[in-house]
Amino acid sequence: MAVSKAKRDYYEVLGVARDAAPEPIKKAFRRLAHKYHPDRNRDDPDTETKFKEASEAYEVLSDTSKRRRYDQFGHAGLSGAGVHDFSHMGVEDIFSMFTDALGMGFGGRRHRSRGADLQTEIEITLADVLTGTDRSIEFTRRDFCDTCSGSGAAPGSRKVTCQTCGGYGQVEQSGGFFGRVITACPSCRGVGSSIESPCQSCRGSGWMAKERIVNIRIPEGIHDGQAVRLREEGEPSEDGSQRGDLHCYVRIAQHPFLERHDRDVVCRVPISFTQAALGAKVEVPTLTGKAELKIPPSTQHGCLLRLPGLGLPDLRSRRRGDELVEVLVEIPSRLTERQEELLREFAQTEDASVLPTSKGFLKKLMDYLGGTTTD
Repeated sequence: MAVSKAKRDYYEVLGVARDAAPEPIKKAFRRLAHKYHPDRNRDDPDTETKFKEASEAYEVLSDTSKRRRYDQFGHAGLSGAGVHDFSHMGVEDIFSMFTDALGMGFGGRRHRSRGADLQTEIEITLADVLTGTDRSIEFTRRDFCDTCSGSGAAPGSRKVTCQTCGGYGQVEQSGGFFGRVITACPSCRGVGSSIESPCQSCRGSGWMAKERIVNIRIPEGIHDGQAVRLREEGEPSEDGSQRGDLHCYVRIAQHPFLERHDRDVVCRVPISFTQAALGAKVEVPTLTGKAELKIPPSTQHGCLLRLPGLGLPDLRSRRRGDELVEVLVEIPSRLTERQEELLREFAQTEDASVLPTSKGFLKKLMDYLGGTTTD
């Protein structure tokens, strides 16, 4: 079974208190972005991972709605909330997302040739893993404003050249110890132009959050933590030429009787000591209902019995595994007088010194004591 690494607490990642205001959160993110910028740490392979981790934390904690859901439900509460899948994004894409937080000191606005990826989660059952399943998922993504088609300008208005930077999107400023540095224009935020009359629907940003519902096919044999990719269901690029992807991570709910072990499933079934001693036929739960299992005579506690072909399919070959039934012999806690009488009669027929298991124990005991034992 694939095991996914648990995510760190977002407040811990940024090093801020849980009641931190927006500005300290932004400053903490900017500090970590400088520290873990891949271009400054080319010899450290973990730098990009840390940078993406900080970016994910900032995206959630800087958004009032996402932060409220995170505070109430933790990471699980962000499913379907439109959180970006930073693990599949390039560093350039991430910088272009956070112009406000990173624009100063990291150059002008970055134009992406491909939109950002998104991630969501879906929960399925072991029965779904057996057959595969079709689901509808709902999520929120950032998309172009319907009113202005992404221009940010009100209908009939137009963009004009920024007077501060002259349309270049960058200005030269004093960098203190570092001398003169080129930074994003504070007036147009690196765009190079401004809007005469901003669109009222998106407040001039050109973007708005949109709800979307898509159908997804979960293949048989999938493992917990694996993802199904829906191409071009992510966010559009700046120029609208190509969308990112949606990565749907699968979580498999716990089955009331069965436990998965790769392609096999394990079921633990209690039987009586008379069934174990004499043999029996019992019904056991399976992925598709129930099946009859033959208990051979003299079955021991913890014995594994196999039901061939009743496990789960392999994701690639589709070949099914087996169901393994672990037999648990139960000793009754209460006996009727007749049952106790019969057991006492049975005990009188036993030769405790020659029972295979007991004989082995008595021999070990005799060797340990260095002497002999009596029955």
